[in-house]
Amino acid sequence: MYCGGMSRGRCIRVLVIVTDWLLDSDPALRWQVMRDLTGAPPDEVAAERAWVAGEGWGARLLAARDPDGQWAGGACFPGDFRGDFSAGQPWTSTFPSLTLLRDFGVDPSAAPVREAIELVDKNCRWEHAGQPFFAGEVEPCINGRTVAVGAYFGVDVGAIVTRLLGEQLDDGGWNCEAENGSVRSSFNTTLCVLDGLLEYERATGGSAQSLAARRRGEEYLLERRLHRRASTGEVVDPDFLRFAFPTWWHYDVLWALDYFRAAGDRPDLRLDEALELVRSKRQPDGSWLLEKTHPGAVHFVIEDGDGKPSRWNTLRALRVLAWAGEPA
Repeated sequence: MYCGGMSRGRCIRVLVIVTDWLLDSDPALRWQVMRDLTGAPPDEVAAERAWVAGEGWGARLLAARDPDGQWAGGACFPGDFRGDFSAGQPWTSTFPSLTLLRDFGVDPSAAPVREAIELVDKNCRWEHAGQPFFAGEVEPCINGRTVAVGAYFGVDVGAIVTRLLGEQLDDGGWNCEAENGSVRSSFNTTLCVLDGLLEYERATGGSAQSLAARRRGEEYLLERRLHRRASTGEVVDPDFLRFAFPTWWHYDVLWALDYFRAAGDRPDLRLDEALELVRSKRQPDGSWLLEKTHPGAVHFVIEDGDGKPSRWNTLRALRVLAWAGEPA
């Protein structure tokens, strides 16, 4: 663990306190702490994970479904949404709800989850042109995340993957604005697609083509040190340096690092600056703060607010640093 100048003894005491704080939480977070930080036996981790669908945040989210299995009557947006983004994007419809269930790590084989996926497959249609939900629509940022949730929940999303492979830009990434003539990739869209391709490979083994595309996309981010312009070296967007949860589709450095951790490779040297950014944000009490909440309606709040210690950011920062060689 990065101790920031603490003595080793104090560092260990702080880590114990932080770990206890993380474990004193919802099953959705607790089982990941057990898996990624405490080294709990696999059977204990699995037993804790099984609670996600039955109590706490996971159960509340599953209970918020409509009778037809959708959330808020729509795919990307609630059924009564009229395009007013003045209060942010609403996060209560089917797409963000499934994304959050995946973030929670709910067991895809749990009975209420299987029922939910079957009903979404049957009843949910994209606002774009009425496409079936798991067929995807036209924007690669949306399709990348649809691949992620579809593959996670055991749905065949191979046709979307084929489409995404054909939409990769020359610089290695993806951009939803490519249909409007953009030839430069977007950090947001690229990470959404990479996350989807990685989940697809986990579920199916992927293909030589999907793996090659994912590697090219990773190079796009690595060449830019996860947050800098290739042309000038300037920070692309200050918000990339502010850690949010849930991330939804918004890029930030911590989400990118957690993706590379999940991919399982050894940390590339080009991640050093991003890792140092994570270290620098550790608070004296051993936590990381919630630095940004993406505005918009939610089913329920899972953090204490911006500027407050964040269990989700702390978990993700600690497991990223452990992957980088700082054992927790």
